[in-house]
Amino acid sequence: MDLVSESKMNSEGGEGRPVPPTSLPLQGGPSQRKKLSAPRISLSLDQSEDDLGETPDDLDINVDDLDTPDEGDYLDYTDHEMDWEDPNAANKSGTSEPYNPIPTYSAEEERQDGKLWRTVVIGEQEHRINMKIIEPYMRVISHGGYYGNGVNAIIVFAACFLPDSDREDYHEIMENLFLYVISTLELMVAEDYMIVYLNGATPHRRMPGLGWLKKCYQMIDRRLRKNLKSFIILHPSWFIRTVLAITKPFISAKFSSKIKYVNSLDDLQELIPMDCIQIPECIIRLDKELKEAAENSK
Repeated sequence: MDLVSESKMNSEGGEGRPVPPTSLPLQGGPSQRKKLSAPRISLSLDQSEDDLGETPDDLDINVDDLDTPDEGDYLDYTDHEMDWEDPNAANKSGTSEPYNPIPTYSAEEERQDGKLWRTVVIGEQEHRINMKIIEPYMRVISHGGYYGNGVNAIIVFAACFLPDSDREDYHEIMENLFLYVISTLELMVAEDYMIVYLNGATPHRRMPGLGWLKKCYQMIDRRLRKNLKSFIILHPSWFIRTVLAITKPFISAKFSSKIKYVNSLDDLQELIPMDCIQIPECIIRLDKELKEAAENSK
């Protein structure tokens, strides 16, 4: 056994572990470099009780004695949570502005809301009528009973119930009122019928325009045009006579022959039964004034 081996054997510990060298031998010729000292390194993976030492008693931890942070020490993340359904939620501040909840309808309110609109079909085209906006003017058209054999309807159109033309929503009212008149006419008429146009006591600002009358005529179904037997105008004015004269090129000769002018309620009563016709008070007053004026002029 050489000296190196014997040195290693003598340097082994009690547990038979080799002791690492404290210096690195350098090979080479006469010019050897200085040896470097290396620190003592334990190559053992096992640790003895002496290495670990005993755990002192004062290291025992009592969980109850630990100080826990107060609620105020926590960061409030609720205001910064991302709402994945709302892309703008990340830009909202912690204190959001109050909002008004969606009102809930009761069964009665929902039923009333459904009455504000009426869907009608005119000329194979569906239309919606705003019933609320025309509510004050729905008396413009009414059913006046029957004549002849009891199946021919009398339709009364009172121009005095039309809206004033200086209203801001005049065109909207007239558009919906037009649809209401045409659709009501189709519901009221089954066979032949006549129209009584109450023209008296209607100021000029309430007179329907030429375009509106032309549109009514063009939108009337062919069956209604054919079944119309008479168009009676009570208390005709120069304005309505002029309008009818202008519209002659747009209406048929047959329709023109159905127009009749009546100057008083007495004359109207001689043509048709008046039991079911509701004449407005303003028409009755006008008829009385015209009758008195005619008697005074004799």
